[in-house]
Amino acid sequence: MSDASTGVKKKVRYAVVGTGGRVPMFLNPLVQKYQEDGELVGLCDVNPGRVEFYNQKLENELGYHRVPGYTADKFDQMIQETKPDVVIVTTVDAVHDQYIIRAMELGCDAITEKPMTIDDEKCRAILDAVKRTGRKLRVTFNYRWGPGPSLVRKLLADGTIGEIIHADMEYLLNTSHGADYFRRWHREKDKSGGLMVHKSTHHFDLVNWWLDAVPESVFGFGRLAFYGRENAQKRGIEVKYDRYTGNDTANDPFAFKLDTDERTKALYLEPEKYDGYKRDRNVFGDNITIEDTMSVLVKYRTGAVLNYSLNAYLPREGFHIAFNGTKGRIEYTEAHASHIIAGQDDKELANEMKWESQIIVHPMFGKAYSVPIPKAEGGHGGGDPLIQEQIFSANPPEEKLGRNAGHGQGAASILIGIAANKSFVSGQPVRISELCPQLGDARHLHELV
Repeated sequence: MSDASTGVKKKVRYAVVGTGGRVPMFLNPLVQKYQEDGELVGLCDVNPGRVEFYNQKLENELGYHRVPGYTADKFDQMIQETKPDVVIVTTVDAVHDQYIIRAMELGCDAITEKPMTIDDEKCRAILDAVKRTGRKLRVTFNYRWGPGPSLVRKLLADGTIGEIIHADMEYLLNTSHGADYFRRWHREKDKSGGLMVHKSTHHFDLVNWWLDAVPESVFGFGRLAFYGRENAQKRGIEVKYDRYTGNDTANDPFAFKLDTDERTKALYLEPEKYDGYKRDRNVFGDNITIEDTMSVLVKYRTGAVLNYSLNAYLPREGFHIAFNGTKGRIEYTEAHASHIIAGQDDKELANEMKWESQIIVHPMFGKAYSVPIPKAEGGHGGGDPLIQEQIFSANPPEEKLGRNAGHGQGAASILIGIAANKSFVSGQPVRISELCPQLGDARHLHELV
């Protein structure tokens, strides 16, 4: 971007609201690799201790400089004083809508971590604000950018198995990664929308994008079957403490202590004095209102159907999806070997998972064959560096697979999870159009901009 009056290259100015564990995904590349194209001008959070943590990181680890820090009640003041072009939203999911909408009302574009928001009312409000203000919103679906998902998209778009009739996706979360959602604020549905929204938005977005289809109706079952005090009592597990830090957890395989690592101590334990947030709640404690076992059926406007399941307490992690079409079948598998649980240092962005992927094509009347998947480095199977380039580079590569996602596609993914949550309660199918008329009559995902 250049200044029209001088012709001098002008850096894009970014402010960040929400300074938790996902901030390095945006902060690190912005202040290092893309510092000639953009600049960080402000940090904002409900907790001033976490703002200070990242300011020290900027100054002492990343070779940058401190930036003005603001508490959440001073968000408008941050915008007025630092004048960002773009606001990056990485707060608790339940307040994404507040900051996205206010940023746009104050003249900024917005980038949000997934999920875009957690319920249909907030979803409609965001879509209305985009239309009203004319500002842009990007939803960072980094999972689309890995080499495996990208290759699957190309195979399907090329008609390798003809018209897609049915898809079957099973997602497994293990007792390291999966359990961590039950230690954090994500365990409360009014903050995260439950795993159907917070986690599954990734998976639903992938399927929407792979099928290039807009969801029509959803039916599902979900329950808390493994974690929580009631399930612990059923299995004879004694729940001795509400949190792990400060207690004797020698025989507890689910324990995670904040005082054994300098990063988690500085980012979570010490800042507790400001807002009381405990990052290390017992996975078998009280106040867990999300599900850990979920099965969902999704019908698309194209006629395709998705059968999806998510379980969050298994001894292995990864997923398998099969696409059944008029000319054959494609199977795609990712085996994730988690070796670090949350609270890890910033190397998690590149090393949190070891991806092992496989694509097998089964022609209708031919011999099955595998399709080689290129190797890639970086978080989310190599997807993070590519989406970071799209976000922060002044001249990103041309995107031919439709991997960039805006507000409409962000809405399509969360609305499946939102509808599923409603179906869990009512026991009835839920129509997406009744939750969000703003999606209109679009049949294909690429029509939702």
